Amino acid sequence: MSLFTDPKRIPENYGLKIAAGLIGFFLVMKVVGLGHHTELRLLNLFILSAGIFFGLKKFKETHEDHINYFRALVTGVSMGSIGSAIFAVFLFIWMMVDDGMMQAVKENEPMGEHLNAYMASFVVLLEGAFSGLLVTFVLINWVTTDDVNDPIGESK
Repeated sequence: MSLFTDPKRIPENYGLKIAAGLIGFFLVMKVVGLGHHTELRLLNLFILSAGIFFGLKKFKETHEDHINYFRALVTGVSMGSIGSAIFAVFLFIWMMVDDGMMQAVKENEPMGEHLNAYMASFVVLLEGAFSGLLVTFVLINWVTTDDVNDPIGESK
């Protein structure tokens, strides 16, 4: 089985798709000339949400329509973290090649004078990972998860 068909590799599969969406959006904004508008980062949340939602749905489809609440949480956070890590590496490489972007970040962001390509990429990674956690937490309330079993040893 390949990475894209193996039901045990759903976080990696959808993490790559999320990263592709984030990179594609970044490149489109650069080409259109809107790359300097940092407010457009909010739209990354929609890409992340769609990737995690479809990844959780795929997990349910490939696992006989079952997904445990905590498995869903771990799977969603994994997808978001993998996608964000790949995007952070891409941005690190981009900022190392394009000095103008790093200079624009330093000039326009609060605390920008204290940033370098390493720190800016790390911030993107953290922001993406925590956004993935938040998005997953919200989405698993829409994706039907299995009921939690009664605790072992609990008497009624």
